[in-house]
Amino acid sequence: MKKSVLYSFGALLLCGMMLPSCNKKAASDAKIPVTFAGTEAATTGQSRMMQSVADKLNATGRFNASVQVAGALSGDTDALVTQAKLGISLVVPSDPGRLASQFKIPDMNILMAPYILTDPAMLKKLPDTPLFKEWQAQLEKQGIVYITNMYNGFRSFYTTTPVKHVSDLSGLRIRGFGNAIGNNLAKYLGFANIGISWGEVFPGIQQKTLDGCEVQVATADGSRLYEVTKNLALTKHYMLQSAFVCSAAFYNSMSPSDRELFTKIMREAALEYGAIIQKEEDGFYDHMKQNGVTISEVDISEFQKAIDPLYKNNDLGFSAGLKDRLFKELAQ
Repeated sequence: MKKSVLYSFGALLLCGMMLPSCNKKAASDAKIPVTFAGTEAATTGQSRMMQSVADKLNATGRFNASVQVAGALSGDTDALVTQAKLGISLVVPSDPGRLASQFKIPDMNILMAPYILTDPAMLKKLPDTPLFKEWQAQLEKQGIVYITNMYNGFRSFYTTTPVKHVSDLSGLRIRGFGNAIGNNLAKYLGFANIGISWGEVFPGIQQKTLDGCEVQVATADGSRLYEVTKNLALTKHYMLQSAFVCSAAFYNSMSPSDRELFTKIMREAALEYGAIIQKEEDGFYDHMKQNGVTISEVDISEFQKAIDPLYKNNDLGFSAGLKDRLFKELAQ
């Protein structure tokens, strides 16, 4: 981890972000300190969701919540999750694929696997499924509480050269997820997966060390990718989800009533802002067009067919019958 990141976390500790339970002299009615920390720009739906949650928590009089986005604490999501795991009272939006790799729970990859979940409405029931509760238990044993998932946009390819068919991706250097999901997507679609931090993407494309990236439109627009990539292939291969997690020690230090309130506000906001993000996507696509981006409506079935071997070979190591079980539980 870079020194600047260590200094930032050191400052957090000095500012009193450690668990309330660590201070035995703290009054029982003291406000609960918590910071929401993310890497996306302040204008994105994910960041606005966190600000909304912080405002609502503060309005209860029980919390002292603040928000640090755009990589203010770290541009590395995994590093933020690690700090939460160590006990700092952070709430971090990761994603199921990252968590699956970071905490070695392969079945969680099903939530972000290419062309598995394709309807944001499915996320409404997810936290109540037995599968979600099993993943919660596995994560809590490792120091993390899995709170909820929020729809955060479909991911597609933004490239310097046109992509209309799978073959057009062959040999391109694309920034993607640096995990099992990202590596297997690259394996079957034929591009080189470059797992660098988001802040390195724009200059990488500008300097021609990258040929593009795969990302959701809100982030692409907010990062002004239209200045360096003029081609968007609407493959919609991932339904991106923000998987909100926090420190298990922090979560369990709260009273049952405060935990219930905290979870309720988080889950309601996730549904609210997931719907907002959906509604805003058309506007972002229009803005990309206005800035000279050519949007290609690809034959998604061609990309799905290219991905089929990933599931036939079970490259992600799913438990037997996992997909059927997930859809059955979501339907109940």
